[in-house]
Amino acid sequence: MIPAPRLRRLVAVLAGSVLALGTALTLAPPAAAAPPGRVPVISPTPREVRAAGPDLPLAGRVAVVVGTDTDPAARDLLLGVLRERGARPQVVEGAVPRGVLTFHLGGPERADVRDALGDTAPVSDEEGYALRVTRGGGSVGRVALAGADGAGQFYAVQTLRQVLTPRGSGWRVAGVEVRDAPAMALRGTIEGFYGKPWSQAERLDQLAFYGQIKANTYIYAPKDDPYHRERWRDPYPAEKLAELRELVEQAAANHVRFTFALSPGNTICFSGESDRAALLAKFEAMYAAGVRAFSIPLDDIALQFRCAADTERYGAANQGTVGRAQAELLSFVQREFVATKGDVYPLQTVPTQYGDLTETPYKAAWREYLDPAVVVMWTGTDVVPSSITVEQTERIRELFGREVFVWDNYPVNDFAQTAGRLLLGPYDHREPGLSDTTQGIVSNPMNQAYASKPVIFTMADFAWNDRAYDPKVSGAQAARFLADGDPEVAAALETFVDLNHAAPRFNGENWLPQAPRLAAELARFWDRWDADPPGALAELDPVVTGIEEAPALIRAGTEAGFVADADRNLTATTLWGESLRAAYRLLGALDTGDADAAERARAEMDRAAAEAAAVRSEPGKTRIEGPVKIGDGVLDVFIADVAALHDRSMGLEPLVNASRGKQATAISQWGDGFGPERAVDGNTGNLFASSGREAQPWWQVDLGGAFDVESVAVYNRTDCCTARLADYWVLTSERPFPDSLDAALADPAVTKVRRDDVAGVPTTLPWDARARYVRIWFPGDDARELDLAEVEVLGRAAS
Repeated sequence: MIPAPRLRRLVAVLAGSVLALGTALTLAPPAAAAPPGRVPVISPTPREVRAAGPDLPLAGRVAVVVGTDTDPAARDLLLGVLRERGARPQVVEGAVPRGVLTFHLGGPERADVRDALGDTAPVSDEEGYALRVTRGGGSVGRVALAGADGAGQFYAVQTLRQVLTPRGSGWRVAGVEVRDAPAMALRGTIEGFYGKPWSQAERLDQLAFYGQIKANTYIYAPKDDPYHRERWRDPYPAEKLAELRELVEQAAANHVRFTFALSPGNTICFSGESDRAALLAKFEAMYAAGVRAFSIPLDDIALQFRCAADTERYGAANQGTVGRAQAELLSFVQREFVATKGDVYPLQTVPTQYGDLTETPYKAAWREYLDPAVVVMWTGTDVVPSSITVEQTERIRELFGREVFVWDNYPVNDFAQTAGRLLLGPYDHREPGLSDTTQGIVSNPMNQAYASKPVIFTMADFAWNDRAYDPKVSGAQAARFLADGDPEVAAALETFVDLNHAAPRFNGENWLPQAPRLAAELARFWDRWDADPPGALAELDPVVTGIEEAPALIRAGTEAGFVADADRNLTATTLWGESLRAAYRLLGALDTGDADAAERARAEMDRAAAEAAAVRSEPGKTRIEGPVKIGDGVLDVFIADVAALHDRSMGLEPLVNASRGKQATAISQWGDGFGPERAVDGNTGNLFASSGREAQPWWQVDLGGAFDVESVAVYNRTDCCTARLADYWVLTSERPFPDSLDAALADPAVTKVRRDDVAGVPTTLPWDARARYVRIWFPGDDARELDLAEVEVLGRAAS
């Protein structure tokens, strides 16, 4: 049963605004209550919903009619919802009481449920349901909750929860008719990231959350659980096994399929009898613990053999032979374990080649040797794709010879380009119609379980009804869900999501843009500023206030887990809000000609921006750590533009990043995609790397002319463990450097500083020299690899 505070919150949040009688449902901003004859917002968006009659008051004694076909979890949920709304439910079987509001929960074949449905056609699709609210005599009425199966009944109650709307001091049941079923069979998450796994409390909370949003799948596959990967042969210790049993029970109570995954690919002998027996023994133990869904992911491993038996059976390791060995192992498990049980879902797997659309001998081997029942997962056209289309899924279905199940690597933040980020933007760029060509979609979430909820909410919305999905509307609904129904907190969450909207790919490019709403608001400000400064400032003021106030509202109004996950990002947002408010005051002072006020505001703006940029992600929380990113490329650019405006007002040339886009060279480079230009392209998500084959490697940028340099910022490569850029020299000069480091260090015309940095930390060095050339140079006689994410040289063109 859902705890009372959560029940209070869910109705308030998801009982939204309304539509006219008879119209198709479109999600809209929530109102306090739905007027009679209107349809409240329901998430996920139902297939069919309409106003069907007057609302019914919910008060006092009500009857809940159940039968042997009633799902226990749905029954408990219904009773909890009704009690939370102030009703006193009485459970009855058989004869239907008269004179009270009656809820009929069960399958559509049961006589009382069928009668309560009236002319509403039942839904026969798996997990489908029909809900009908009708008035009886006087104020008495009936509510039919007819599920095609137990999950359908459970989801019918989840929808009922959202059509209970506050009215005066009580509650009413909106007079609606809903016919609904999911478009995709599998909807949920895979805990498949690297780094700190979720805690037991986080997993239990997630499973309850999935039931609320009608997600039905959770795949247990944390890379850093040693018994999942490295020690896959070993049985779980008793304490850990008890935790897994608890998760299985929690999943069942919320109609979530708990899928246990084992990832043996790094060490298994595919044809070895002992390893096959160990695999089945591990699955048997989990079956005894209540698990009825299993997966064998083979991602992120080398295509090679690890025992002589495999080489003897299949020949030398290559794509075709290893592909066949994998397929035969999976088919063995499907045949010898899954098929023998009778109550186990088809085996799931992730191929080693999981993120492309290329025909290969590996995929051909899977088409030929993999049992047709095995479900294959696919991540899209890349590990983190910018989009997934129907055409792409049709092609991958041809390549693997079956319909795929999408493992979407969003909002996972376990790779370097996501360092310091929470990925909160609503699910997007996945084509409507994927429900026709895929078995479903699961999200690979962040290490931050609670902070992953906004995205998971929207992904579940898409997977339930992809053709009716609207990312902006779904994102707003997710904010209201997390805000406990408080409109101010919901607005603050939407602001916070906008500032954490960026979703990078492995190449450092964002497939979801950063702060799109703020970017549009600031663009409007600058468009108006020259002609009407007071008017532009008046429009900007509420934008600044929204960012200033968002962190405190979120800390006070959302669950503790979300606040803990977002703590560093909220702290950075507070500081950026201070910098933005100071920028607002600076602009006002420039408009009125108050130079002293402008100077004071400038100092405050710069101070707060520097402190904001220095906030780092929580150590140990994610695999990759780094400076927290808030509205980057938007907020910081606005602050820099205001600073430049202030400089011009004082007759100074504005500070510029003199290195951006300039000619960069290096002693060598690692390969394609790691050239020296990567360190001056404005993107800290990619990097330059030298070959690692020479002593004293160097990288250099030619600024194209002399600049009076005020600072040099060196961005170390973001790394999970060590500083890749450590013990190095930063050198500047107006003339080309000598050929050797020793000669450069001895040259009095060269300005130099020696540094030793921490992984992922940008180092800003105050500078006071005129220079055209900037070089990063490693000392020492051993061959070393020089890595740089970015080098920024701030200065003014020399007169």
